[in-house]
Amino acid sequence: MHGETMSGWLLVALCAATGAYCLLRMSSGAGDHRTGAGSEALMGFGMATMALPAAAVAPPVWGWAPYAAVFGAAALRALGQSRGSAHHLHHVIGSAAMVYMALVMAPNAGGAAHTGHATGYGAGGIPLLTGALLLYYAGYVLRSGVRLMPEAVVAAGPDSGAAVGWGARPELALACRLSMGIGMIAMLVTL
Repeated sequence: MHGETMSGWLLVALCAATGAYCLLRMSSGAGDHRTGAGSEALMGFGMATMALPAAAVAPPVWGWAPYAAVFGAAALRALGQSRGSAHHLHHVIGSAAMVYMALVMAPNAGGAAHTGHATGYGAGGIPLLTGALLLYYAGYVLRSGVRLMPEAVVAAGPDSGAAVGWGARPELALACRLSMGIGMIAMLVTL
């Protein structure tokens, strides 16, 4: 019992910190970089609020509707931007997964009451869709983890000592994406 609440709060902290870093990234970029960072900040903060343990903060009965609306709009926006961009397509899948989880969490979804949220999310969902999303995010996490592995060091040039701002560090952005992918797996497993 205590472990589930603790893991819920750890997931909330991880997702909120990721969302905050994505806001920092948003202020240090322009154009497509800024749009992507904004989408990731929305995802991080949305995941943090959705992962709040119900023992501490009981969600209102109507609480699923704003999640579905916000992430439905985010999915449509990302779909419009996804032409030729795998990263925007990932945002479409992530936003659609959040809509799916919000609908599954809704009272009367699949006949399951929302009371199961105290120990995670209520049982429900479409097993095949949940499994497909779990497989997608498992592959995404593995791919992101491999991309974080250090590459061979190239001979240092005169610009190697240049300071890079916290918002412009690609390895931190990738680490945030990795942690949100792990968070999505944790949330999907509880369906």
